[in-house]
Amino acid sequence: MRNYLKFYINGEWVDPVTPKTLDVINPANETVAGKISMGSAADVDKAVKAAKAAFPGFARTTRAQRIDLLKAVAAVYQKRYGEFVAAITEEMGAPAWLSQNAQAATGLAHLNTAIAVLENYKFEDPRGTTMILKEPIGVCGFITPWNWPVNQIMCKVAPALAVGCTMVLKPSEIAPFSGYLIAEVMHEAGVPKGVFNLINGDGPTVGAAISSHPDVDMVSFTGSTRAGIEVARNAAPTVKRVHQELGGKSANIILDDAGLPKAVEGGVAAVFLNSGQSCNAPTRMLVPKGRMDEAIAIAKKVADATTVGDPAGNSRIGPVVSELQWSKIQGLIKKGIEEGATLVAGGLGKPEGLEKGYYVKPTVFANVTNDMTIAREEIFGPVISILGYKDVDDAVAIGNDTVYGLAAYVSSADIGKAQEIARQMRAGQVTVNGAGPDFMAPFGGYKQSGNGREWGDHAFAEFLEVKAVLGYTPKQAAE
Repeated sequence: MRNYLKFYINGEWVDPVTPKTLDVINPANETVAGKISMGSAADVDKAVKAAKAAFPGFARTTRAQRIDLLKAVAAVYQKRYGEFVAAITEEMGAPAWLSQNAQAATGLAHLNTAIAVLENYKFEDPRGTTMILKEPIGVCGFITPWNWPVNQIMCKVAPALAVGCTMVLKPSEIAPFSGYLIAEVMHEAGVPKGVFNLINGDGPTVGAAISSHPDVDMVSFTGSTRAGIEVARNAAPTVKRVHQELGGKSANIILDDAGLPKAVEGGVAAVFLNSGQSCNAPTRMLVPKGRMDEAIAIAKKVADATTVGDPAGNSRIGPVVSELQWSKIQGLIKKGIEEGATLVAGGLGKPEGLEKGYYVKPTVFANVTNDMTIAREEIFGPVISILGYKDVDDAVAIGNDTVYGLAAYVSSADIGKAQEIARQMRAGQVTVNGAGPDFMAPFGGYKQSGNGREWGDHAFAEFLEVKAVLGYTPKQAAE
């Protein structure tokens, strides 16, 4: 059993100001996997003070020094890679193969991306006699979720370190193990004292204390839209920068000329990946109305073949993260049935033989209309809705008819047509014909999916202030 009862503040493991613990539940078997301490506003204040004190010195480090530091972090992370794989599987139920090949891999990918961007990033831009400077914003507060725990931490931490910011991290209290490992990696890699700090706790206490703290210069939050609104509200009185990566209800438009079997199979599998717990999952599949029956048959075949079980074994998907999440998903499946969608596969209850653990049947609904609850709300489970459309304009209209705008997907044999649709989608990232991830591409959303961007060079901008120095270069010299 893992016991992480101290916080990492100013380069040391320290006791919380007020002792209070929380059991961390293994979602695969509902047993206690470990204990963590739950922090308070007083702990946050200590961490912010450390980060504030460390900022002036770290902000003045050179590009070369920060590249060396990131390389050291990446080397230690690589050395402890297997520990991350095991922790992620235990804390949030990702199958071991997914933890190995994707979940843990994203942490290293973001570190290497930050190094590559930093090597050539332009922090100074002379314009005549004026110099435009990009400088680190200061102390950053990071509040991260449980669904891709290492990914969501490192896509904030790596670029913040790269540009010279200091930080206080609150990982999810539901899946906190990998966050502790990251703190240990930072310590072993020689990150200067106070630059990286970690506090555990819940959103209403520690999250609110971070987002409202007057000495936190920016807060970056990943999670639900509801919680993101609270972060923004808490941050407003101090007028700090707020970056948010929030929910999604992404449309997957499959055109009539696309190879339907491949497109539908890929779309269903993408939703089921990580037990449906991905904010950019293509949960609304749009197919031509005349081909609904074909799509149903293909989707059913994929769902029936998707194995659910112990994430330490060979199952395709594991449990969802918690009992609360399981209950929410069951309620939305029930709503889909009540509102008249066609239940093609899966449905209510746990898969046969899996009474212990928060397992959900891979579920497919068809003949869904965009006014149904399952087409409007983010389910965050292995549940996909198939909607029919009349023509391309109708598909685009349905796809954009959502409060969210994180991602969208388009499949077509005609790349020009796919590109045209991609331009019309009101989403921050559009994937054409099943393209793989690009760690240099910006990630973030339109509308209620958030603001700002993560990943690649666009991530750097979130952690930089822009300063104009007029008369920096004497006029004669500039000429």
